[in-house]
Amino acid sequence: MARPSKTSPTERQQEALAGLLGLGSHSARKSHYPELLARLEELETERNRYKWLFEHAVHGIFQASLHQGLRAANPALARMLGYADPHEVLWSLTDLASHLFVGGEAELRRIRELLQEHGGLFGYETRLRRKDGSHIDVLMNLLIKPDEEGLVEGFVADITERILAQQRLQTLNDELEQRVAARTRELETLNQQLREARDAAESANLSKDKYLAAASHDLLQPLNAARLLVSTLRERSLPDSEQALVERTHQALEGAEDLLTDLLEISKLDQSAIKPDIDNYCLRELLAPLASEFQSVAQSAGLQLRVHIPELAVSTDMRLLSRILRNFLSNACRYTERGSVLLGCRRRGDRVRLEVWDTGRGIPADQLQAIFLEFSQLDSGRAAERKGVGLGLAIVDRIAGILGCPVEVRSQPGRGSVFGIEVPLATAAPSGPRTEAALRPVTGDPLPGRRLLVIDNEESILHSMAALLGQWGCEVITATDLAGALERLGERAPEAILADYHLDHGATGCEALRELRRHFQRDIPAVMITADRSDDCRRHLQAIGVPLLNKPVKPGKLRAVLSQLLN
Repeated sequence: MARPSKTSPTERQQEALAGLLGLGSHSARKSHYPELLARLEELETERNRYKWLFEHAVHGIFQASLHQGLRAANPALARMLGYADPHEVLWSLTDLASHLFVGGEAELRRIRELLQEHGGLFGYETRLRRKDGSHIDVLMNLLIKPDEEGLVEGFVADITERILAQQRLQTLNDELEQRVAARTRELETLNQQLREARDAAESANLSKDKYLAAASHDLLQPLNAARLLVSTLRERSLPDSEQALVERTHQALEGAEDLLTDLLEISKLDQSAIKPDIDNYCLRELLAPLASEFQSVAQSAGLQLRVHIPELAVSTDMRLLSRILRNFLSNACRYTERGSVLLGCRRRGDRVRLEVWDTGRGIPADQLQAIFLEFSQLDSGRAAERKGVGLGLAIVDRIAGILGCPVEVRSQPGRGSVFGIEVPLATAAPSGPRTEAALRPVTGDPLPGRRLLVIDNEESILHSMAALLGQWGCEVITATDLAGALERLGERAPEAILADYHLDHGATGCEALRELRRHFQRDIPAVMITADRSDDCRRHLQAIGVPLLNKPVKPGKLRAVLSQLLN
């Protein structure tokens, strides 16, 4: 009979362990011991590593039960909450609401509900209470462990500095918005002030223009009367001493007229009141009247005026271009002491260059641009030798800009100057001669014995016109309005009418002319005389086909127009 084997308790335990690990025999145990020990060492190392991370982590780590409260917390969480020992924060579920969460029971209940609903919370922001009663803002990540019901592991990061930085940034943004709003209000106030200042300036400028127009009109009226009277005296045979006085008076009045004309024109140019009226014109139609006008001016200055006019046509505003060329010719005659003045043209491709040459004193190179500025004059040494106020070329520069035509000047001191402007060639034939340029030479003197009616609301102008026209041999009837004209004319119609455009009580010379033609049932020739230099007035008179003369009236031009009308 075999004796039962004796097995010690230790051996039985080893066998049980071997059976648990699946090792059935002693030899098997012997072969797997080293592997088992290595695995146990690895588990211990891993546990120590996690323990080290748990204790030395920067962020708070804890383990809690949804039914009991905090079960474990790392030192970082304790420090975050102001405690020295992590065991001090292991509160029960009841204490969590009062010690940890600023939101109290309501916040704890909300977290529990979210955890049970989603199984975890990620990036959840809340506010925790510290030991000293202060609070911190934290970001929590919570996760329910699936193998243990109600066990939660969490990670907590202090985001107080971030929240404070956001708050500071928001405060700065609010302050910036307030400053921007305040600055915007300041700018709006400033803009309003600027608009008010602009409106006041425009109003003042408009008042200035109205005043200048009114003052110029009031000045031109007596100046016109004086010019007519002096012209009457110039045509009479007077002693030499008196003739010299009359001539000086004529020159003084002519200078005043030029000054007023320049002031009016540059005022209109500065307020953009002049618009070009472009049409096609023959050069002869444009330049012949200028040549005729300045022939006598050049002769009186001891100069020879030469003119070269090719058979070409240009597209331009004849009145504005004539103003430019008239200024060139006037300056050439004024500043040339001896020699000649040439008005000529030359074709350059699809443009024509109109030039005025003189043999005057010339212009230094450093002053060629300055002469186009307002009130700019060459230094002539003596005040008596300076003529005008230096607005002529400033007006030329502005008109050239309106026409879109470049002006050029070349000069050699001591030898003379050349002023030129380029204008486009006409692409179609001109429609025919117009207005003053259409005046043809008149044979004989058609004025003596002619019955003329003069209508003007200024008595001084009526007397002056009567004296001048009477000296030319005309029978002159004067009136201040339509009723007076009809009364003085009786049943006999005038052969020509000279009417002021603006009469008293808002009436116009055009209305008076229309009524007189209807009354006498005749198309009576007429010329309109006015101090109104506006484009509207000029266009209105062009539309009804009545020649226009601006005050102060030049006697030579008046005689030429009347001769043409009566011939």
